[in-house]
Formats: sequence, structure tokens, C-alpha cells
Amino acid sequence: MDIFTSSLLFEKVPVTKGKDKSKIQCIECSCNNIYIGGKDGVLQHYTTSSKTKHGECQTLREVTKRQMGRSGEISQLKAVLVLNHLLVLWDSSITVLNMFSLEPIAALKKIQNVSLFRLGEPTVHAQQVSVELFAASTKRRAVSILKVCVDRWECVGNVALTQDPVALAVCETCLCVATSDRYILHDYQTQNTLELFTHNLGKQNVLAKESVKGEFLLHGPGNLGMFVLKTGISQRPPVPWLDGVCDAVVHFPYVLVLRSKSLQIYSMLDQQLKQTVFYNNGKSLLSTTDCVFVVTDREIHRLSQTPLELQIQKLVTCERVNEALILLDGVQALLPQDLYENMHRSIVCTSGWIHFYEEDFLNAKELFSKGNLDPRELICLYPDMTLISEDLKFQRPTVSNAKDLRKLNNETPSKFLEFLSFLCLYLKDIRRADLGHLFPQDIDTALFKVYLGLGHYDKLDQLVSSCNNCILDVCVPDLEHHKRFFTIGLLYQSHGQNFNAIQVGVLIFTGRDPGDKTTFEPQEVLSMLANYPFALILYLEYLVNEQQSQMEKHHTLLANTYITQILHSELIKNNTINLKEMRQKLEQFLWQSSFYDAGSVYVRIQSSALHVEKAILLGRLGEHRKALHLLVDKERDKKAAENYCWRTSAGRDREFTQHIFSCLLQVYLESRPDVPVAVDLLNQNVPAFNLFRVLEVLPGSWSLQLVMRFLCESLRESMHGKRMRSLEKSLARMDNLRQRHAWLLIFILPIYTDGSNTRSDGQIGQKPGVSLVSQAVDWA
Repeated sequence: MDIFTSSLLFEKVPVTKGKDKSKIQCIECSCNNIYIGGKDGVLQHYTTSSKTKHGECQTLREVTKRQMGRSGEISQLKAVLVLNHLLVLWDSSITVLNMFSLEPIAALKKIQNVSLFRLGEPTVHAQQVSVELFAASTKRRAVSILKVCVDRWECVGNVALTQDPVALAVCETCLCVATSDRYILHDYQTQNTLELFTHNLGKQNVLAKESVKGEFLLHGPGNLGMFVLKTGISQRPPVPWLDGVCDAVVHFPYVLVLRSKSLQIYSMLDQQLKQTVFYNNGKSLLSTTDCVFVVTDREIHRLSQTPLELQIQKLVTCERVNEALILLDGVQALLPQDLYENMHRSIVCTSGWIHFYEEDFLNAKELFSKGNLDPRELICLYPDMTLISEDLKFQRPTVSNAKDLRKLNNETPSKFLEFLSFLCLYLKDIRRADLGHLFPQDIDTALFKVYLGLGHYDKLDQLVSSCNNCILDVCVPDLEHHKRFFTIGLLYQSHGQNFNAIQVGVLIFTGRDPGDKTTFEPQEVLSMLANYPFALILYLEYLVNEQQSQMEKHHTLLANTYITQILHSELIKNNTINLKEMRQKLEQFLWQSSFYDAGSVYVRIQSSALHVEKAILLGRLGEHRKALHLLVDKERDKKAAENYCWRTSAGRDREFTQHIFSCLLQVYLESRPDVPVAVDLLNQNVPAFNLFRVLEVLPGSWSLQLVMRFLCESLRESMHGKRMRSLEKSLARMDNLRQRHAWLLIFILPIYTDGSNTRSDGQIGQKPGVSLVSQAVDWA
């Protein structure tokens, strides 16, 4: 991978004549200032003239330069921006220059006999800024600690060594010193010294560099880049690099290792080689906040790191998801939290997809759950699945081993069933998790289809009978197609649609082909449905209404089941509309059926408030007056009482009708002496009353004016009836005579006629003075 992009920053033109001593020896960078120290003792100051959009330097502009002396190389440079100082190690001594003019600071004399040095972090004390300088001396075998201020410095400590110091790194008060054969740690405040390990490296290959805060990078035995904390322990595996190392720096999360011909870039997180860049005559490396500079004999190259987010995305695109995840977790502290979480989910889910298509379902399920995969992304891959929500934004990555599950289902059904089983397991696991609560309808409906497709009918019934979010419009047609009527009933019941549930559940018994050998006997069905009142009602209605059963027990059981539901609904104050409908069905049944046991049914409701129903039953038992008393005194329903009389007398003779209405009038006069009600009854039902019986029962206190309308209409009705009966009698007599006349012509006259009465023309003769009709009547 191209983690770092290399660009040429500076190139030094070689000298054409004589021995070339103008090679680059070291560099320093501070803000936009670049300092280059040469092998010939020349110090050059440059500034960056422009930058790219990523902050990469394009060109350098020379500001000034200074010849440190006639001979000797500049081996080390360090700028102290807070003091405007540039420390130059030349000719085994440290000289302090102004970092802008390169003029010596007269107040700061040279420090002699220094082989290398390091700077600490700037500090402020009593409004005075200072920096600690750690100067290692091979000649004295010691490390001097000096306090550098703007116009002075002073020695504040000294660390004696038993061997010559070859490399030095500093972290706060801890010194990491590499000698000719070992690495040691020394805390100059506590004076504690810890020997780390020995080495057999050449002087030019010994390295001691600062890593991340509180950690050092050392060149260990066996060409291992070792990370050691200032406490002396290592919490990070070593990096195995190649031999011939010239320099190494840490630019988190990478270690850049420079050799003479190439630069290797290793990850500190997984210790793997990530990139190689080739150079000639590599000498040293300088790591800054923005970039890493590579120094060769005559060139300076700038290495710019690709943004971490792009590195991670590229790894994911290449399906190197494990590396991407390691890198992301390693740099978590450098990224915004929301960005880290989004990228982490994306990488984990991508890894899950790869395992999914590899049929490594166990790991795929774990990764999908860990990455909070939107389950709809997975559901929509399967054929015949329905997405309920419409706000899905597809974020499924493209992976090289992806399969078309629809095509797989057609070509290799057995293999597809394995993927379907995985979906079943995954949906079941997340259904009650937090993620499942975000898309309950999609998950439950998909799980429903999976159970149905796999034939897991027990699990299917368990799903639909418990609290679920299955979409009825999607699931019911599938169940009907598979003839899973009982499951449909459970589904309706779990959604609170009890009436639909019972209707569909009863189809198990009523919707079968009569020739089906598995058809149940009615008594067997009634026994099975005994504990399910709604289903029992539907089945009994099927027996009574459709099968036309005339068995008394079927009719009586239906009436009693209606009553049970009505009384139960009243007890729990259930839906009044359902209660009203149930009472209407009971009343209609009691009026229409003639096969139930009215006595036993009446006992069931005798103590209830079902007065209309009790009145119907009393009527069936012949207790009409008692029934009317219930309707008038208890139910207090004038309309119901009149309807009772008309329905009871339907199909009966006139005398019964007059009797039953006379009973109602007497009930009004006896129990509720409400004159207007009795008068309305008479006036509105004149044909149903016998005038003489009415006059017998009317109270003597009533005035003629009260019953005048009734009397008039009754007399008119009586007169009309008498005349109609007379007319009907006359018409009947006439019809009778017509029939007798036709009979005589056919049967009697041929017998009566003889030869003496036969004329010459063959016609029947007639006795003189007697009409033919009279003669026929006489004969008759």
C-alpha cells in the first residue's frame, strides 16, 4: 500500500573538481524553516515557498547560510523555537545561533567535548522560559544536563557512565542510553538505573529513539525493533526488520526504517511490512508532526502520510479487513469518536459479509451482531422476502466472493437452505436485542417467512402465538397458500383480532372436503372446541345453519354458548358493540329455532337481566302473560312488547292474535296503569283486538273521548270485515254453482236424456215449460 507519498524537497549539486565535501550530513525542521548541515561545515537556512492542499512542501527558498569553520562536519542540528535558538553540533562542540540570522549568541558560550545531544520539553519558571539540554560526551563518559535560557545556560546535573555513549533518547526525566554493548535506562531525578539488554551491533547501527510518549524504540539483538517503556517493560511486540539499518523513527502508527538503498515502513500495530521506498545512499530520518524527511548524501525527500481514514477505506476495499480493523483500533485516539464508530461498524460488517459468503456462518453472525448490521440489508438478499420499512439506504459493500441467493435457490436448493437457516438463526438472536427493536416489523415478518420456508411449523406457531410484529397483509396469504389455518388463527389472536382468529381456526373443521377421510365427527369437534367459546359458536352455527342439524343438543348448546358469552361480556364490561351483536344473534336464534330445550335454556338466564330473551323462552313454554309482564315491567320496552305479540302470533289464527294482544292490554292496565301507552297500543294495533273483549277490560273511569278513535276504527274494521266475509261467501257460492253446473253438463245430462226427447237433428229435447237448469237441479 502507498501509505507514504515521497516527493523530492532538495537536491545538492555535486562539486565538479577536487574532493567533494559538500554532502548533506543532517537537517532540522521548525515550522516552515529548514536547516541543512553539510559535511563541509556549511549551514544553510531555507524556508518553504508554497504548499499543496495537503500541506506538502513544493519548493525551498534559501534565506542565508553560514560557514561554521574551515573543516569538520555539522553532525546535529536542533531548533528551539521558544528561544529563537538553533543548536549546532560541530567539531565536537555545541554552538548556539539565532535561528533566523544564523549569528552566534554571544552570551552562550560553546559546550565542548559533546558527541551527541537531545533536548527536553520547554518549561516556564518565574516567567522565564528554559529548555533542558542533554549532552553526551564520549571523552568524559557522561551525560551532562544543562538548563538553556535565552541568554545563558547552566549545568544542573551529570550522569556518569561506565562506557562510551553511542545513542541517546530522553523522555521527561528518564534517559535511554546506548553504549557500545548495552542499553540502559537512568532516571536522573531518582538516580535509578536499569540495564535493559546487551547487543553486538556496530556503532553506526545502534539506535535509541523516542517513540510515542513514555516509550523508546531500540535496535535490539536479532534485528528487532524493540519498544521499551521508561519503566523498563515492553507492552508492544517487536518489529522484525532487515539488517544494515542506518536510522529509524516512529511516525505513529508506523516505524520507518532506513537502510542504505531503501526505506521500509512497518506497522507498530501488527508488526508487518506495509511499504518499501527505494533511495540511494540513505543517511538519516527526521520525523515531524506533519511528515518524515529522508536524508541522503545529496537529496532530501519528504514523506507525506495518506490520511488514516483513506488508508482504512483502501484496506477495506481490498478486503484486508483484519488489517483495517487493527489500524482503526490502533489510531482510535486520533479520530473523532463518531467517525471511529461508523468506520468500525463498516469494517466489522464487511468482514461479516466475507465470512457470510464463505459460508462461515458462525463468525458471520458474530460479526454482523458486533457491527450492528441493519438486518434489512441481509433480508433483502433473499428471494420472496418483503421489506416493510421504506427508509433503507443500502450500505452493503461489494465483496469479491458475493453470491446471488436467488440464483442459488434455483440451481442448488440444498445450498440455499443453509443460507436460509443462517438467516433464521441471526434474526432469532437479534429479535429481542436493541437492534431488533428498531425494525420489529421487518424482522418478525422475515422470520415468519423463514420458518414457513424451512417447514419449522412448531417454531412458526410459537412465533405467531406470542407477541409479534408480523404484518398480517403479508403473512396471511402465505399461510392460506400453505393451508395453515390454525396458524392463521393464532396470528389473528396475537394481534387482538379474536373474531377473525376464531373464524379462520374453525375452517380446520368446516372447510374440508366432505369426501376427505380426515373429516371429524361433530361430537369429536365439539369436545375439542369446548374450551374455545368463539370457535364453538362458529362451529355450532355451521352445524345448525349450513348442515341443517335438527338435533336438540346442538340447538340447545348453541343457545347456551351464546348466553355464556353474553354473560361473560357483561361481567368484564367488554366491547358493547360485540355484546349487542351477540344478543341480536341469540334473539334471532331463539325466535327461529324450534329444536332447543326452552326450559333448560330459560334456567340459564332466569336470574339475569336478559329480559327479552327470557320473554321469548317463556313464550315457547306457553307463558305469554308472564313473558309480557317481563317486557313491560322489567325491560320497560313498549316496542319489544308489541314485537313479541306480532312475532308470537305470526302464522296463528285471528283468535290467538286477539288473545295475545288482549293479554298485553291487560298487563298495561294491571302493572303499569299508564293511560297514554294503553291508548297508543289500541290505536296502533286495531286489527289485533276484539272489540267486545276490549270493552270488557277497559276501566269504567275512561272517557269515551279516549277510546273514540279505537272504537271508530274497530267498528269500521268490524263492518269492513263483515262485508268482506259476506262478499267472500257470495263469491264462494257463485263459484260453487259454476262448478256444479259444469258437473251436470258432463255427468248428469247424458243419463237424463232418452230417445223420446231426441229431435231429428240429434239435439237433446226439453220438457215443455221446464228450464234445463231446473231439471238438472231436480235430478241432482
